Amino acid sequence: MTSALPLDPTNTDIGVGPYPEPWPDDPRLDPELLEAGDRRNVVDRYRYWRIEAIVEDLDARRRVLRPARLQVAIQNWQHDFNIGSIVRTANAFNVEAVHIVGNRRWNRRGAMVTDRYLHIIHQPDEAALADYCAAEGLTMIGIDNLAGSVPLESTVLPQACCLVFGSEGPGLTDQMVSRCQQLIAITQYGSTRSFNAGAAAAIAMYQWSVEYAVAARLEE
Repeated sequence: MTSALPLDPTNTDIGVGPYPEPWPDDPRLDPELLEAGDRRNVVDRYRYWRIEAIVEDLDARRRVLRPARLQVAIQNWQHDFNIGSIVRTANAFNVEAVHIVGNRRWNRRGAMVTDRYLHIIHQPDEAALADYCAAEGLTMIGIDNLAGSVPLESTVLPQACCLVFGSEGPGLTDQMVSRCQQLIAITQYGSTRSFNAGAAAAIAMYQWSVEYAVAARLEE
C-alpha cells in the first residue's frame, strides 16, 4: 500500500507522508504512521504497516517455500562491524532466523534497524548452534576459503541449511568448522586473500535464493 499523495521528484525524503483521510480499515496499519507518514527503510508493500504485521507477513511468505529453509549464523567474538551488514542482507533475502554465536551484544549500526523484522537468536557457543540445527533438520554449511572447501559456483546448497560465517579476519573457528557438514568457498580472481565477511554472506545468500526461492516463486 502506498500513499495517495502525488509524488514530488524534488523531494529527497525517504518514504511517504501522512496518508489522506479517511484511512483504510486495515488492522495491519499503524495509526501513528498513517498520521505522521512512514519514513522507514521498507519496501512499498509495507508502507504504514505495524512492525508486528510485517514480521507476520514475512513469516507467511517464507512458509510457501518449504521444505526450502534458510537460516544464517555469525560468530561474534570481536564485536565485528560486519554483523550488522549481514543482518541487513538476511532481511533482504527474508531468511528464517539469524544466529549470533558467542557474545550476546553485537554491532547493530550496519543493520539499519532491519533486525526489528528478523528473528534474532543468541547461541552461546558452537555446540549450542549445532544442537539447534540438528533439532531443526538444518545442514550447517561453513562459508570460508579454508583447506578442503569446495567452490560455491559448482556446489548445490542444501535445501534446508544454515550458512555459517566467521568473524572478519580470523574467520570460522576450528570448533565451528568441525561441526559444519561442508565448507564452501567463493572463488576469487584478484590478489586479495579473502572476501569481506559481509560481501561473502550476501553472495552465499543470493546463491541459495536463486536455487530455491526464485524457483519456488516461478512455480506459483
